[in-house]
Amino acid sequence: MSIANNILSIKASLPPHVTLVAVSKTKPVADLTEAYNAGQRIFGENKVQEMVEKWEQLPKDIQWHMIGHVQTNKVKYMVPFVSLIHGVDSLKLLVEINRQAKRYRKVINCLLQIHIAEEDTKFGLNELELKALLESDEFKQLENICITGLMGMATFTDDEAQIRKEFSYLKSIFDQLSKQPSTVNFQLSTLSMGMSGDYRIAIDCGGNMVRIGSSIFGNR
Repeated sequence: MSIANNILSIKASLPPHVTLVAVSKTKPVADLTEAYNAGQRIFGENKVQEMVEKWEQLPKDIQWHMIGHVQTNKVKYMVPFVSLIHGVDSLKLLVEINRQAKRYRKVINCLLQIHIAEEDTKFGLNELELKALLESDEFKQLENICITGLMGMATFTDDEAQIRKEFSYLKSIFDQLSKQPSTVNFQLSTLSMGMSGDYRIAIDCGGNMVRIGSSIFGNR
């Protein structure tokens, strides 16, 4: 199967309300071009430097999503063009994104990453940290970011029941937060969960954005 065929068959299988992020990290520009020519416009990268290099070479109607863990000192390089930052897991990082976005007179959409997996290696906020962040005075003063949703990664396991439990937990947090009134910098609409191995479960559990790499581009 070609990259183009993979894109078309995955898109055909997704419900209309689910957004596909093609995870293109470590893949050459030629592969992204093939996906682009098949109609894909949203690409996810996990290293800022690599994303900048690809942005410079590829069409400017692409939406670039930063899906990896972000270091504060790298934020400034992607602010001019990034569409959505998935893995925001601290107020310190949000403050820096806000500071850099202000320089460009723009608002950057962000997802807060919630820790739902049993593995310690995954980043993310727990429920108490999430609550503290959103209720802090410092957060309320940030005008150049907007929290548009949540992101989470399930445990890397073949146990579907466990994956389902973790995604359902994330959806329950999302539903609770969705009851809060929207503000200038808090407008929830996106629940980003699910990758090549578990995106169908994620959609079943209420996710509306999936991050798919190997099922499109082949294994790294």
